[in-house]
Amino acid sequence: MLKNNIPLFISLFLILSSCDSYSPDHLGFSKLEQIKYEGSIDVLTRQDPTTYYEGAEGLTGLEYDLVMLFAKRLKVKVNFIIPTTFDKLLTIIAADKADIAAAGLTITDQRLQNMRFAPSYQSITEQIIYRSGRKKPRKVSDLVNGILEIVKGTSHLDALIQQQKKHPKLTWNINTELNTDGLMYLVNEGLIDYTIADSHQARSIKRFYPKLNIAFDITEPRQLAWAFPLSKDDSLYNEAKLFFQQIQENKTLEHLLDKYYGNSGNLSYVGNCQFRKHVESRLPFYKPFFKAEALKHDIDWRLLAAIGYQESHWRADVTSPTGVKGLMMLTKRTARQLGIKDRTDPIQSIIGGALYFKLRLESIPAHIQEPDRTWYALASYNVGFGHLKDAMFLTRLRKGDPNKWLDVKESLPLLTQKKWYKKTVYGYARGKEPVGYVENIRSYYALLVWLTEEDQIEKNVMSLPPENPENQSLSVDQENEALSFEPSIL
Repeated sequence: MLKNNIPLFISLFLILSSCDSYSPDHLGFSKLEQIKYEGSIDVLTRQDPTTYYEGAEGLTGLEYDLVMLFAKRLKVKVNFIIPTTFDKLLTIIAADKADIAAAGLTITDQRLQNMRFAPSYQSITEQIIYRSGRKKPRKVSDLVNGILEIVKGTSHLDALIQQQKKHPKLTWNINTELNTDGLMYLVNEGLIDYTIADSHQARSIKRFYPKLNIAFDITEPRQLAWAFPLSKDDSLYNEAKLFFQQIQENKTLEHLLDKYYGNSGNLSYVGNCQFRKHVESRLPFYKPFFKAEALKHDIDWRLLAAIGYQESHWRADVTSPTGVKGLMMLTKRTARQLGIKDRTDPIQSIIGGALYFKLRLESIPAHIQEPDRTWYALASYNVGFGHLKDAMFLTRLRKGDPNKWLDVKESLPLLTQKKWYKKTVYGYARGKEPVGYVENIRSYYALLVWLTEEDQIEKNVMSLPPENPENQSLSVDQENEALSFEPSIL
């Protein structure tokens, strides 16, 4: 009997051991088991500053980071799929042609008919965007006589349809090719009058187009979440629910939101435009020296340039009230320790500043990960490593995470209060200054990366409208006043 069934056993063995001829779903595996078996997951996303893009050190973005964390949890690789339009992305996930859509998707009643959503990771509103120099619209009826354009497939259409019931004259165009970033650029250039952006997009993208302004919210708060195909198989969906629960409880999500949006709104219109003008007028002379020193120390030259801009606005003739001098604002003592003979020489100053920042970076404990490691080094550059350690100690005392900038930056200002600084080793410090210092540099760095990576300098340096007094350039005296707080204790 056994002898007669040997050919059958051999056939079954060959079928079950052949990956090409037999897939896991035929064996009754769940969706999650299939993904783990195959070792990869297919994720739909879109290229956008709020989701997935090529940054200074490779791929980045909130959705990118979230997906990579989820993939690490599953121990699989990620196949990112970027459809040509936002509308196609929704069609593909609804048709069950991908595992997840992680693309800053708003949960709407209409979409819930075709897909299901994991727990929300961010709350946003939809906002009307307009350009400086145009009268600010204050209500929906003010949009009637202008050109309003939105991206095809977004929830913005639902919002407008609801508003049209109250304002029948409201009309709009649907753009089938550009994303929100592209439409905001058209508004910035005066080619259309208005568009709609989610609030997190508006905050993130607006700093690249300083002529843009937010008029008003056109919706109540809405929730963003990952989308999954409708299916009776809950395995992958349930795993995602557990994932989001975990990253909310351990504050990973909060830290990621701070990483991408924590400083997106702190650069004023005037400051943004002034920076762009200086990128064109002042940076070209110093750029080769920033690049050379950054290469020597394995630092992004744009980060080094951002530090220099925060310190002096790329001016070599600056002296603070306490005597720090030059483009990178070195103290006499620090310059001597670094072997810098002339602090007022911009090239020597860049050499010294780059070396000092590298030393600050190397002093940060190895277990602190990027980008927090860089923010800590910048804070140390400004306030000194001793006071930074004190702030980390206070963070631990306050039940925060001393290894995360999001928590430590809340503790630094406490160093001005006696009840807190008396608990520390190094005592009183002007702890608010390193917080502002780091956040400003983050803004300059992000803007400089965008200007250089996208080759936008010539196109996006603003010619400011003279009729708006807020758009005027800063005088030398005003620049000195803006730099009057002590930028560094080098």
